[in-house]
Amino acid sequence: MFFPLSDDDRTLDGPAWVTWTLIGINLLVFAYQAANPEFTQGYSMVPKEITTGVDLVDSEFIEFDGQVVEIPQHSGPPIIFLTLFTSMFMHGGLMHIAGNMLYLWIFGDNVEHRFGHLWFLIFYLISGLVASAAQIALNPLGIIPNLGASGAIFGVLGAYLVLFPRNQVKVIVMYYVVSLPAMVVIGVWAGIQFVFTWDSIYADQQSGGVAYAAHAGGLLAGVLMGLLARSLFREEPDSALHRIDDRDPKSRIMW
Repeated sequence: MFFPLSDDDRTLDGPAWVTWTLIGINLLVFAYQAANPEFTQGYSMVPKEITTGVDLVDSEFIEFDGQVVEIPQHSGPPIIFLTLFTSMFMHGGLMHIAGNMLYLWIFGDNVEHRFGHLWFLIFYLISGLVASAAQIALNPLGIIPNLGASGAIFGVLGAYLVLFPRNQVKVIVMYYVVSLPAMVVIGVWAGIQFVFTWDSIYADQQSGGVAYAAHAGGLLAGVLMGLLARSLFREEPDSALHRIDDRDPKSRIMW
């Protein structure tokens, strides 16, 4: 077992309004999904709908492990491409949303404080779009609905890896709670995603319905945008982190 619990937020000042709002929206949408299953079927991202521009409204059938499986479909938004955004705030089950929101809660606030509220929101949405594009590229005519904030959150992890590689993260390893550098914690998860993404390509399927290509795409997007931010914004934005750097010449500015 390798499970994160928290990171070092002692130097952050001010609330992470966008992170908290994103968590709230995800929870509200999940509650709406529970009462309206047709909403989940219609507003998830289906690669074939995006590549053809046609909303699938009737059930589709695929062969999986020698059996014919029905994939329910339902009418989506008037502009079907909007599912690229709506799917970012939907989840397939309680464990799915619990895991995603935990990661966003732990790692989102640090990245938001570095980017600023508006730029963090833009960054988050772009990461989600790139993640969906990666999944579509893997299977352009796929009819299995894709949903979840995982792609955007892996973008957050990628940026965190660039901006806070040495930040300590408390994780459960087997039966122990230990502190490890973020580069180790996120690096392990990144390695897992890329291994399963390669397996998905080799097997020409979605590996049990988990969109690993989206995870890998979101992570790469986050790393690249984190590196871009460090090159464009040479000066550390005013924050508790910056003021600590001013007081302690031995501290390392990571921006």
